[in-house]
Amino acid sequence: MHTDELVAGVDEAGRGPLAGPVVAAAVILAPGQRTDALADSKRLSAARREQLAGDIRRESLAWSVAWADRAEIDALNILHATMLAMRRAILGLSRWPGAVLVDGNRLPRLTFGDRRLAGKAIVRGDASVAAISAASILAKTARDDIMCGLDRHYPGYAFSEHKGYGTRAHRERLMTAGPCTQHRRSFAPVRELLA
Repeated sequence: MHTDELVAGVDEAGRGPLAGPVVAAAVILAPGQRTDALADSKRLSAARREQLAGDIRRESLAWSVAWADRAEIDALNILHATMLAMRRAILGLSRWPGAVLVDGNRLPRLTFGDRRLAGKAIVRGDASVAAISAASILAKTARDDIMCGLDRHYPGYAFSEHKGYGTRAHRERLMTAGPCTQHRRSFAPVRELLA
């Protein structure tokens, strides 16, 4: 298959949480790769996501996972940090796609040096485009793994349980212990605690 014909699906995980990175993935599916089991990662159980993530990494022509960390989110804002993570994921692919399909209503900048990729943003693309669904699964499982790792370093916050989202339990721990270095200072609940 010629490079110009390759299409990468791109999605992110972790725009809404109060802590941790925003993670993006890019996936180029192989011709004939089985996609009937792929779905929006939020609709799958954690165990099913893990199983599918392994299949995607083994069977895809190329895949990449990248992120923007808490400091970048606070410096850039969550939208720009998300676009940065998506660009990093695209750059991490072992094969260069001819086009990129991104979940949502915005595209990252798709100029890389002297190369410009075609791109299209697709609202709810994670539920309708197999390559985006695959990227959604990789981004979600990678971010969950990162948050479980952070839980070991910051045990007072139960990151492995809520993955940094603003659940009641997380907000209670945040009120009691205060923010740690992984909390997004630019997000209102954390910013208000620091004020």
